[in-house]
Amino acid sequence: MLTANSDVRSRFAFGANWRRFLASVGEDRIQHATASLAAMLPRSDLTGLRFLDIGSGSGLSSLAARRLGARVHSFDSDPACVGCTCELRRRYEPDERLWTIEEGSVLDRSYLESLGPFDIVYSWGVLHHTGAMWEAMDNVAELVPPGGTLFIALYNDQGRVSLAWRAAKRRYVEGPALLRPVLALIPFVIFYLPGMLLRTLKGQSPLRSWRRYGHNRGMSAWHDIVDWAGGYPFEVARPGDVHDFYRQRGFRLERLVTTIGIGCNEFVFVRNTNDPV
Repeated sequence: MLTANSDVRSRFAFGANWRRFLASVGEDRIQHATASLAAMLPRSDLTGLRFLDIGSGSGLSSLAARRLGARVHSFDSDPACVGCTCELRRRYEPDERLWTIEEGSVLDRSYLESLGPFDIVYSWGVLHHTGAMWEAMDNVAELVPPGGTLFIALYNDQGRVSLAWRAAKRRYVEGPALLRPVLALIPFVIFYLPGMLLRTLKGQSPLRSWRRYGHNRGMSAWHDIVDWAGGYPFEVARPGDVHDFYRQRGFRLERLVTTIGIGCNEFVFVRNTNDPV
């Protein structure tokens, strides 16, 4: 994941978490990730299109875009994430000319200007971890040409709940390492334990949702729990504020998937064709 200009000691080690996740990546996860990406975009055949993955993390979304036919450029400011993305390319993409990978930051405007426009700009669950979310959101808008697509996901603003979660995440990254497994239990208790108990009372398998989690973008329940517990810096946004922000920059909202709680809202915008870049 991308990081910001804050003290490195106050950042979560996203790349280390993704390295562990790679051990579980196989064809099944890749197919789920590819289907999830295709379902959100205006078109599922990306052949001939340029796809930018900002904060590539594990590289799974970049690989999904390649499976859909896009020419992919991935970047991340965490060297470990860059390494993870390179490893997935090594495993599954023999032609490196169709998938380039670099180290870079979404807060570095000169770097972004060197990339040029992309047909699809994608950043899932990244911009809110930069420490400068609204600046990052502004920067990515400049990479989308008229008629181009912007697909981002941002943590939902839950008021005091989000403030408490932010404090817990900061304690995770700044506290002793021995305390981290305990803190990781917090999102597990919030997101999974109630459902597990309810299914047990109904005589159903308590692990059903845990086992099916990979159907959600090909991700892993445990590695996402660790991300939820420690993903800091951490910012949030209300859907209406995000919509207004990009409407003022010449985008129209094509699709919105909202969350009830403290997860991510997903936005797919298209830049108006009469709007100059």
